[in-house]
Amino acid sequence: MSDYVIGRNPVLEVLKSGGPIHKILVAKGSNKGSVVEIVARARDGRIPVQEVERNYLDNLVPDSNHQGVAALVPAREYVEVEDILERARGKEEDPFILILDEIEDPHNLGAILRVADAAGVHGVIIPKRRAVGLTSAVVKASAGAIEYVPVARVANLVQTVEKLKKEGCWVVAADMDGTVLWQNKNLSGPLACVIGSEGKGIGRLLKEKCDFLVRIPMKGQVSSLNASTAAAVLCYEILRQKESDNG
Repeated sequence: MSDYVIGRNPVLEVLKSGGPIHKILVAKGSNKGSVVEIVARARDGRIPVQEVERNYLDNLVPDSNHQGVAALVPAREYVEVEDILERARGKEEDPFILILDEIEDPHNLGAILRVADAAGVHGVIIPKRRAVGLTSAVVKASAGAIEYVPVARVANLVQTVEKLKKEGCWVVAADMDGTVLWQNKNLSGPLACVIGSEGKGIGRLLKEKCDFLVRIPMKGQVSSLNASTAAAVLCYEILRQKESDNG
């Protein structure tokens, strides 16, 4: 099976990362700006570049801003949870993992992957059911971050949390009912951070398995943050604490 990476920056990031690409499609008249670098890198890597009519790309990836560029790539592969833990060990770092409970919006997942890459997260875990997978829309929204952040897809998040606890991870959830302010809790050790879905938040059984719940202070009239925004706030507080400890 194959998929498409669409847009200039996402395609360029796949090329930079050395990820596999079957071929690159470029709309006629698009050979300027970053497309020049895309074509040059593709040729250096002996990746076929095919020039097509713009309406061909419009039909191939409808309802998307392809910017005149699309790359045909193998279908995205998921990793195992153990692969994420091994990545942390290989870097000689405490595990820093995001667990996403039923995130259904591909733009939210893509944005969370961007945050994860920027904050040094070792991997992201998502459920197989009632959640978006690594679709082309997620790839586009991640702006290339998907090339650097491993994603595991599991059948049961509760069992996965239990496994991470046995591996020495503390499990924290961002929740409006949290009794501890996010900046008042030590988040610098081995940690898995749970982010709930856009509408329902974190499932009851999963929430009960968490070691503690933290809340992000809300001063306005809106009662909660978008999932990717909440992930960004927590990830950077965790990163701040880790760097403070290491400093």
